[in-house]
Amino acid sequence: MTQDDFRRARWYEVRAASNRKPATYTCPFCRGRLPSLTAHMLVFPEGDHGRRRHAHTRCVAKARSEGRLPLREDVEPPRRGWLSRLFR
Repeated sequence: MTQDDFRRARWYEVRAASNRKPATYTCPFCRGRLPSLTAHMLVFPEGDHGRRRHAHTRCVAKARSEGRLPLREDVEPPRRGWLSRLFR
């Protein structure tokens, strides 16, 4: 997956990373180095866990505040629960 593929996603899923593997990643937002043993976030373009990227927590917060990292709930209507679907 190229950097452009990551940026072209309509929405993203974000969660805190808990990786303990001794590796160094590249943040997709600032292109800076990111040691895995530091607190950081995982970002999944359109919820695809196979395309995940590790990112600095501050870079994720900045991208969210600038509107460059929409979450699923920002772009898709909420899904109806199973009970409301049962009684429609």
